[in-house]
Amino acid sequence: MFKRKCLKKGLLIIISGPSGVGKGTIRRQVMTDRSLRLVYSISMTTRSRRPHEREGFDYYFVSREEFDKSLARNEFLEWAEFVGNRYGTPATAVEKLRNEGMNVILEIEVEGAKQVMQKVRDDHVLTIFLIPPSFEALKERITRRSTEPEAIINERLEKAKREMVLQNEYDFVVLNDSVKRASAEIQKIIRTRIRQLAHNESK
Repeated sequence: MFKRKCLKKGLLIIISGPSGVGKGTIRRQVMTDRSLRLVYSISMTTRSRRPHEREGFDYYFVSREEFDKSLARNEFLEWAEFVGNRYGTPATAVEKLRNEGMNVILEIEVEGAKQVMQKVRDDHVLTIFLIPPSFEALKERITRRSTEPEAIINERLEKAKREMVLQNEYDFVVLNDSVKRASAEIQKIIRTRIRQLAHNESK
């Protein structure tokens, strides 16, 4: 166990990967370990709310006009557009939480993750790329979800192929073959990084 219960400035933890790989499911399971002081950064999006999603919990659902106003004011740590919808991470909220010693998880698309990695370059940033057991498994998951038209599903699959080749740009690559196992691996990765940084801060 490390002596400090929290870091002076919290980690910025990026969990990314292709659409349909299970980022949300893994992130929620990882956050069940309260000892890690994890908090989820809620993104803003212009896409329609899915039946199981809650406003202010899964996303902030806004109009395109409202999103563009925030974009014009440079309020996003990162943003991306996919199949006509925009997604963005409000920068101020993330920085406030990190300054309070909380470890902030960004569950974001690969394009957005690249923006964050370019903007924030320090040892308090931890990047994790989730991969599926196989592309066929990913295809089955996306198709089974079937909340979108076939054209969008095919677009997600093509995008996933392009994104998979970027996995080596991340600190860690984690196989999502089991929610329990993959989540435990990520929790261990986070705990190890906190321990290392806390040790450095105590010197």
